[in-house]
Amino acid sequence: MSESHTKILTRNDTGETGSHQGGIAVPKTHRELINFFPRLDVKQFNPESWIYCTDQDGERWKLRYIYYNGKSFTPSKSTRNEYRITQMTRLFGKWNAKGGDSIVFTSTTKKNEYKVEIKKLKDNETSTVIVLKGWSHIF
Repeated sequence: MSESHTKILTRNDTGETGSHQGGIAVPKTHRELINFFPRLDVKQFNPESWIYCTDQDGERWKLRYIYYNGKSFTPSKSTRNEYRITQMTRLFGKWNAKGGDSIVFTSTTKKNEYKVEIKKLKDNETSTVIVLKGWSHIF
């Protein structure tokens, strides 16, 4: 059975603010979501896994799922302590993703393979794009 998670994109996620943010954040406190993506060895420095996503046109995307964990090392290797999905710029560009749009990841039967969909904010909807709830599980 497939499982899906969605995130309302912020302007920061899509690069509209000009920030140097590296991909979309995956909250480390959201265990169900962390378990949805590939298992990463948190004892390694910045463990990562490639995930392969097929969009609604059938185009395949290679995205990087990484745990930036340098803060947990002694001595500290960085100040970061966050999970992210990176390498998304071209995907967002293809679908002209903007703040307020959503991204949906759906599991498949293959390891590290997902379906990905960008859902556009409808013209009659408004979004403040100050999204505090972030990710949602779709049942």
